[in-house]
Amino acid sequence: MTDRYHLGDYSQLVAQAAAKLDSDRVPARLRDHDHTLWSDDPAEISDRLAWLTLPTDMRSSLPGLYEFANAVRSAGYRHVTLLGMGGSSLGPEVIRQVIGSTMADGAYPRMLTLDSTVPDWVAAATEQVDAERTLFAVSSKSGTTTEPLTFYAYFRGLVEAALGMEAAGDNFIAVTDPGTPLAQRAESENFRRAFLNNPDIGGRYSVLSLFGLVPAALTGMNLDRLLASAERMQARCLDDSPASENPGGWLGAVIGTMVKQGRDKLTLISTDSLAPFGLWVEQLLAESTGKNSTGVIPVAAEPLPDDVAGCYGDDRFFVQLKLANDDNAVPDAAVEQLKSAGHPVAILELADEYDLGAEFYRWEYATAVAGHLLGIHPFDQPDVQGAKDRTVSVLEQWQQDGKLPSARSDDGAALARLLEASQSGDYLAIMAYLPDTYAIRETVNRLRQRVMAKYRIATTMGYGPRFLHSTGQLHKGGPGSGIFLQLTQDHRSDITIPGWDLSFGVLADAQALGDLQALDDLGRRTVSVHLGNDPAAGIKRIADGL
Repeated sequence: MTDRYHLGDYSQLVAQAAAKLDSDRVPARLRDHDHTLWSDDPAEISDRLAWLTLPTDMRSSLPGLYEFANAVRSAGYRHVTLLGMGGSSLGPEVIRQVIGSTMADGAYPRMLTLDSTVPDWVAAATEQVDAERTLFAVSSKSGTTTEPLTFYAYFRGLVEAALGMEAAGDNFIAVTDPGTPLAQRAESENFRRAFLNNPDIGGRYSVLSLFGLVPAALTGMNLDRLLASAERMQARCLDDSPASENPGGWLGAVIGTMVKQGRDKLTLISTDSLAPFGLWVEQLLAESTGKNSTGVIPVAAEPLPDDVAGCYGDDRFFVQLKLANDDNAVPDAAVEQLKSAGHPVAILELADEYDLGAEFYRWEYATAVAGHLLGIHPFDQPDVQGAKDRTVSVLEQWQQDGKLPSARSDDGAALARLLEASQSGDYLAIMAYLPDTYAIRETVNRLRQRVMAKYRIATTMGYGPRFLHSTGQLHKGGPGSGIFLQLTQDHRSDITIPGWDLSFGVLADAQALGDLQALDDLGRRTVSVHLGNDPAAGIKRIADGL
């Protein structure tokens, strides 16, 4: 791995920040699990720092994981479907997309992740698997997260219909903390296995724990290589070197300094092979730092413009992720233009895909350091509950009235008015309660390009309700610089959730409405557009209207 930083006028400020980390003994105190780095109150800090030694701690678990994976493979399962949300699903999904793409097809079960309640998404996941020959991994730290529990209820019904009630449990495993309702359910409903994780790890810091390693093992990943790269990074971050030589400490100093200087839009640039990493970084940075009206605004998968100088404002800090010997003229050329234009740029080069383990660790460490520099508690998510409470209220009204409250319906003109009034440092957050299709991705990129070119503001995009467990904290607790565009659609067909007295369509619509209400309560600038039965065409109309 090689790192190159081109910080220009910010070099001295970052060096000063790193020196302050040393004088305050921040690396040593972090190594010693000192919660006073962030708060005098140890709540949700002292019991959230086991990630610091996860790469070495997890070594002893590998033989058992390999053994279980081989048993599952021998049992003839064709798919592993991960039923999760937020920290329990984003890390494993990134491992699947980055490392799984390099593996021989068919040697192990193929992994599929479901983390959306949108009925079209649930239906697509159902169509891709044979319930009889699929192992479903129900993953939740708390064991009470709504989405994976509803997914479980639905797929349990399908498996029982195919195999009978007695045999159905063999098709399910759980990954959770000890003593949770999910752990109890796994025992009472005869799951094949329950994997109980170290509880002293927060969800978004858990990718190198059982939450990430169990799905990776089941699909044939080389966990030794993944942990080896993470161990090397752990050793470099936890030794006695000064912060300037500590890869996690230095990145944290850079991120914290950039936010303080108004460059809070950390923009990831990468080739297609590493682009999925942005999914995980979004949650880590946004949910960890987006509070107290400040924070890092991660920008991932934003289309690269032809006119670099004309589309980017001075609120950006760019990080290029690349593989060694992976020459790609487009990202490399764009980075050279950014450096020439005076933008600060970091280039992080991975030796191969398994260096993903090292990057997971580096960014976790850097986020903890940046949180210290920004005076932020990086291990809680105080503003996430607001949207959950609003969703519960919406569902209570649905149960009482038999219908959801009327949703606000804006149009592209409303968005244009907000964008016309936008200022330097603002950003557009696209919140899409839609299925992930090629047509939707293409038209969303068209919209993002139009906004960047015309208004020179950053753009982010997340699928709902996934982003509620990721950037949702930043939207509500971070700076008030966001313009929030919610996109919803008609459901082509709905799916009832057994035992829940509601459908996925009702749940998804309630989550969208609850989130919009939570943003409105905070006085955020919001637009909600219902796109009917052709969302891609609707997004194209909005983009063309700009």
